[in-house]
Amino acid sequence: MFDIQIGEYSLSSKWGLRLLDLEPGSPEADIKLKEIPGRNGDLDITEAQTGYTTYKNTSMKLTFDFVDGDYGTWLRKGSEIFNALHGKREKVILGNEKTFYYEGRISVNTNKINKQFSKIEIEVNRDPYKYEKYSSTEDWPWDDFSFEDGIIREYKDLAVSGSLELHIPGRSMPVIPEFECSASMSVTHNEKTFSLPVGRSKAPDLLLMEGDNVLTFSGNGTVSVEYRGGSL
Repeated sequence: MFDIQIGEYSLSSKWGLRLLDLEPGSPEADIKLKEIPGRNGDLDITEAQTGYTTYKNTSMKLTFDFVDGDYGTWLRKGSEIFNALHGKREKVILGNEKTFYYEGRISVNTNKINKQFSKIEIEVNRDPYKYEKYSSTEDWPWDDFSFEDGIIREYKDLAVSGSLELHIPGRSMPVIPEFECSASMSVTHNEKTFSLPVGRSKAPDLLLMEGDNVLTFSGNGTVSVEYRGGSL
């Protein structure tokens, strides 16, 4: 059975929900066009501010049915699902997905189909990108690794003795990584150098894009780079 996990709950094992329909949603690009008198066509300024395309939230729709047998059971189970999920921001994992999760605000609706069956509709106002289940500083089990689209990321407590070059395969979502240093050091990316203090910090102008991102650290100590990739 194709199961859905929302937050800590497996919808199949917890409430016996059977998936009838799944619409993951398609995020709309945040296109910005400007009309200029005397110009043929609009001026596309979509990437003028950021240098890349941004996307709007989208709606994921999940439809389930379940056997209850009577109106009282339907009302009790519906109330339990509402209390657990409705209005909350949660992670959503589809089926046996090993690499990514979605995240968004949950809305729940239910109605009685007939005496035996009831229907649950769940809508998720979700972020445009789905996220890697594990960040580069979290432990991850081999059993949960996908050999199709998984990326091994082990960027925790890296030793810097003079210099260290780190390659980070970037997914399609632009990410500002977070650093944690045991001593002050610097990092260079795309010929720009940023100072990193002791402890946790970010360099707002250091943006990791899709493809091979090379970070060169200079100093002495350890550094952890927290990166969580995202994909449309």
